[in-house]
Amino acid sequence: MSDHAADPAADTSAGTSPSPAESASPAAWRALVVLLIGMFMALLDTTIVNVALPTIRDNVNGAGSQPAGDDILSWVISGYALAFGIALIPAGRLGDRFGHKWIFFSGLALFTVASLACGLAQSDIQLVIARVVQGLAGGIFLPAVTAFIQILFPGRVRGKAFAIMGAVIGVSSALGPIVGGLIIQAFGTANGWRLVFGVNLPIGVVALVLAIILIPGNERVGEITARTSVRGRSGGVDWIGLILLTGGLVAILVPLIEGQTVNWKPWTYETLAGGALLIVLFGIWEVFYTRRGRSPLVPPHLFSHPAFTGGTILALVYFAAFTSIFFTISLLWQAGLGHTALESGLVSVPFAIGSIIGSSQSNRLAQRLGRTVLIIGTGLVAASLLVIWIILLNVDGRDLTNWDLLAPLFFAGLGNGMFIAPNAQFIVATVDPSEAGAASGVIATMQRVGAAIGIAVIGSVLFTLVANVAPSIHSQADLGTAFTNASAGAIGVSVIFAVVAFALVFALPRRLSQQRPAH
Repeated sequence: MSDHAADPAADTSAGTSPSPAESASPAAWRALVVLLIGMFMALLDTTIVNVALPTIRDNVNGAGSQPAGDDILSWVISGYALAFGIALIPAGRLGDRFGHKWIFFSGLALFTVASLACGLAQSDIQLVIARVVQGLAGGIFLPAVTAFIQILFPGRVRGKAFAIMGAVIGVSSALGPIVGGLIIQAFGTANGWRLVFGVNLPIGVVALVLAIILIPGNERVGEITARTSVRGRSGGVDWIGLILLTGGLVAILVPLIEGQTVNWKPWTYETLAGGALLIVLFGIWEVFYTRRGRSPLVPPHLFSHPAFTGGTILALVYFAAFTSIFFTISLLWQAGLGHTALESGLVSVPFAIGSIIGSSQSNRLAQRLGRTVLIIGTGLVAASLLVIWIILLNVDGRDLTNWDLLAPLFFAGLGNGMFIAPNAQFIVATVDPSEAGAASGVIATMQRVGAAIGIAVIGSVLFTLVANVAPSIHSQADLGTAFTNASAGAIGVSVIFAVVAFALVFALPRRLSQQRPAH
């Protein structure tokens, strides 16, 4: 999110239809359509790849070549998420400075080209590099969506625009695994995974053309918006802070992903320690940079609010828990149990349905129940993951079907939908209204970083447990049993993340503040 990101429910108080002064022009709605096409593509890409992972592993290096390593699968997901998260805040600042239209256009163009590069990759290393660039591009253009909603839609209409955005998030995330499975089923395992990335090309080209025509530039924003002014420019990007943060996170992520592959050699622990040191240096630099009167990447004073600190940890831990679920299940279903990519995609349908239902009601429930909606949401996710863990511990892999996971995945999706939409609102409510934009950017980054770390940790646990019993695997049945047991261990770690997230919800305020950020 950019610094413009604010509480989606900021202006959704009950009442009659918006007054003319609070209505949005047709041009604003047309621009929103284009912006949401871009968002749809970026979020579709976060889930569509999960079902393609086993196919990528077997085919990315070409027929007759060695399959890609297990660490490569983690990098395909974690590299994307980490690059995405790191780009969010500086992209928002650059949009403030140079105009959000061309930052959106540039990021979307790079995302489209990177998608083509992913589909044409001739080796696992090429794929990981293209995937990281793709994540970086997504993080560049996505903040413009919330920024333009904030700029172009006044009053209660803004709440409607954010509600539409929430629906797009739910639908794109839900369609990803199913679309990915259908593509691989239709075009085969050898090249079907390439078209999983190729599906972005026509969407991206259409969105780029429409962006030039329909998204207003700086000179047209004032003509379209009913507001009297647009928020001023930011003070630039804290590049040293960005380098320290990026270096620290990468240094932590590398050993988490590569550790089991290299048998946790001494350099992995040294790199983890180095990453932690860089994060500490990042914090020191941010304080120093702020005292010089500059605009830091992460304003240190935000963390003077204990509830905000707890909320940002909640964002990291929760996303570590839920984004790793289908990484585990997809590998179990295909690599372990020998099912097709489409069958793997269909396993996620109950979760998708639950997420859509939960997100559609989350704002209304948040207004009525306050923080309780988040407690219920995280409680459902934690309880559902616990049930899945128990099932995997007690069911023979050869007998496991999607029916066994239908109910717990549905309720996990329901809880996820109830949590995702309002959680940022409650975290932002822990700081002063004038700090809401900066807080939103920090939260969005922590969510993506949490997703990257979650995949790295869960992937390491899953692949280590499979590797430990590899000498005793002599048949498909043995492989299925090994993956089922390993998946139980991986889901067990997800349960721990989810339980910690449930506990951290109580750090948030009981109700959303009635104060809103000044614009």
